[in-house]
Amino acid sequence: MSTAKTALIIGASRGLGLGLVKTLLADGWQVTATVRNPQNADALKALGKVRIEKLDMDDQQAVIALNQQLKGEVFDLLFVNAGVKGPEVQTPNGGATLAEVGQLFFTNAVAPINLAQRFVGQIRPGTGVLAFMSSVLGSVTMPDAPELALYKASKAALNSMTNSFVMQLGEQTLTVLSLHPGWVKTDMGGEGADIDVETSTRGLVDQVNAYVGKGGHHFINYRGETIPW
Repeated sequence: MSTAKTALIIGASRGLGLGLVKTLLADGWQVTATVRNPQNADALKALGKVRIEKLDMDDQQAVIALNQQLKGEVFDLLFVNAGVKGPEVQTPNGGATLAEVGQLFFTNAVAPINLAQRFVGQIRPGTGVLAFMSSVLGSVTMPDAPELALYKASKAALNSMTNSFVMQLGEQTLTVLSLHPGWVKTDMGGEGADIDVETSTRGLVDQVNAYVGKGGHHFINYRGETIPW
């Protein structure tokens, strides 16, 4: 009998993160999931067979502490899902403060890479996958949603930071996915979105499975379609 695959999901208290945990558990994976506040993780706890760890991804000391706690463990999938939408008004004259913009870019672009650099040595050699929750809005060649200018820019920055991170790996071959989940009915996506969480996360996990062992960095959506950078 083959050993169950292992996943570390960053940001799993609700929405797509919670959906990813559900889909992976249904597929027989062993899942470790992080949340900022375990007291607000009832939906995650209700799933039963998931190990829950506390993590604020923006807190470098917390990332280091979690890395120490999980030392020696090997993951077939590290999926960095945590992210924020940013200020309500994102047009250039919308009044977003320096602190709001800095927080948005740090959380969406810098913190995910900081975390990946800590854990990359624990992704299974050869077959492990590192996945980031990106967005089609991060494509600079596809003009869309000017009302989300800052969020779009933060996701483009994440893609760029991921490219730099992959280049820094040197000889280490790793499969890295920048994934667009679709427009999903979540707190961020709203009720008017195209698809439900289950459809999105099923597709995302299918892409993780499809890209095992391929190596390189790929910007794709939950259906496996390539997105232009």
